[in-house]
Amino acid sequence: MADIEDMEDPLARPRFRQAATLRAAEEMGLLGPKDRQLGGRFPAALVEQAKRVTGLTETTELLTYALATVAIEDDFGERLIALRGSVPKGVLFGG
Repeated sequence: MADIEDMEDPLARPRFRQAATLRAAEEMGLLGPKDRQLGGRFPAALVEQAKRVTGLTETTELLTYALATVAIEDDFGERLIALRGSVPKGVLFGG
């Protein structure tokens, strides 16, 4: 796994994020045997930028990471917004 503290490597953070994402997907049982083939046409600029940003060079790796990112996404943001106004003003949170 990438060392997130290694700021010399511009891909350290993306690699750390990829490793964490794939580990979470694996723990959820989503990374079993490769038994499904996907095909599609994508804008070249989109694919190349995604590869640049992630540092991934293989299309299969890129698609696996993209699918895992979507699959493990949670609804934290939606739940947080739904709480708006539910905590009375003046309540202090300890910390």
